[in-house]
Amino acid sequence: MKNIILTLFAIVAATTLFAQDHEGSLVKNGDQVPNFAVLTLDGKEFVTNDLKGKVVLINFFATWCGPCMKELPEVESQLWPKFKNENFAMVSIGREHTKEQLSAFNEKKGFTFPIAPDAKREVYAKFASQYIPRNFIVDKTGKIIWQGVGFSQKELEHMMKVIQENL
Repeated sequence: MKNIILTLFAIVAATTLFAQDHEGSLVKNGDQVPNFAVLTLDGKEFVTNDLKGKVVLINFFATWCGPCMKELPEVESQLWPKFKNENFAMVSIGREHTKEQLSAFNEKKGFTFPIAPDAKREVYAKFASQYIPRNFIVDKTGKIIWQGVGFSQKELEHMMKVIQENL
């Protein structure tokens, strides 16, 4: 009986994770990246149309999101230092956060990668309807080639592999 309950629990958990990964996404791999422009905390404009020829990581997070708060320090320590001087661009977009909120947040955290606010979910709404952290990798032609939801070290390593293979 215990094994049956554990098996059922595993099936429900796997189904829930799969649903989260696909249910909330409004774009598919192979789609052209939605056009948007955001102003990062350091005052630079991040415009998708200007990024052709680069591999791009677009990350959506919130300061109240537990998995996001595990992911961002790993991005800072592993991903950003490895790729920031390559033909690579990234932006981490704070869903439902203002510039002031994100500035205060980053003052405590000290992240060096580009961070931008999306207070009204206008950018997020072009990509997904729910769930964070959410990541999209865009190839040099502007097509989405990978997307993921949630955080695990294994997923971060896979994301880094996809970036490396497309540089």
